[in-house]
Amino acid sequence: MWQQFQQFLSLIRFSHTLFALPFALLSAVLAWRTAEFRWQELLGILLCMVFARSAAMAFNRLADRKLDADNPRTASRHIPAGLMSAKTVALFTFISSAGFIASTLLFLPKTWPVILSVPVLLFLLGYSYAKRFTSLCHYWLSAALMLSPIAAWLAITDSLALTPFLLAAVIFFWVGGFDIIYACQDSDYDRKVGLNSIPARFGNKTALRIAFVSHLITIGCLFALWHYGDLGPIFLGGISLVSLLLIYEHSVVSADNLSRVNLAFFRINAVISVGLFCVGFVDVLVN
Repeated sequence: MWQQFQQFLSLIRFSHTLFALPFALLSAVLAWRTAEFRWQELLGILLCMVFARSAAMAFNRLADRKLDADNPRTASRHIPAGLMSAKTVALFTFISSAGFIASTLLFLPKTWPVILSVPVLLFLLGYSYAKRFTSLCHYWLSAALMLSPIAAWLAITDSLALTPFLLAAVIFFWVGGFDIIYACQDSDYDRKVGLNSIPARFGNKTALRIAFVSHLITIGCLFALWHYGDLGPIFLGGISLVSLLLIYEHSVVSADNLSRVNLAFFRINAVISVGLFCVGFVDVLVN
């Protein structure tokens, strides 16, 4: 049973929840500066994030199972490798989706989370088919993730403001940029089978330049968030370090050498997401 549980965690890359969850929590911390804190809302955010991401990742593995089997880099994934059946993954997707929708009830009497749960879920699942028809699939993924701080803010305050949208913009350009870097590994395969991506369309060299511009915009959005979000010197110091990490990320990857993509994609970005939450949380506490 424990081994099966580990297989499910591996299927959905549970550790990668670090990329999105800290931004939802940071948005919540900023919202709680003026809104009443409720434990059930914190629990609701945690459950919604875990269930939504689990559903999206499992559905992605289900939708891409034939493509994964044909691609040497992904042939060892759970369904093509025979570690899990498509039926099992489909059932897991359904349960995770139901868990996400049910978790929005924790925000009652605020009704927006419940009302928007199904449209948001459909948008998240829709990403799995984006590569079939658009090279901008990387920014569909980032748009899906950027919903987390907006949703958290709306669920807590029952209103919208500039701050969560600036945080969402950070996610949009940051995730879009590093997903382009990651997709460079499959540019040849994508062209071969007719899938769309920025590296497949423009080549890895141009794609890495686009990713770099995307991350420069990310840095601008971080400083805008610091200014308009009424944050202090601790957050300013944190985003300065994050800016250096984003630039460093591009120094370890080149069109001719993609061997360090996993370093850039997983380790550096995990440090960025968790680090931003930590400095934001501490900044709010001391100010």
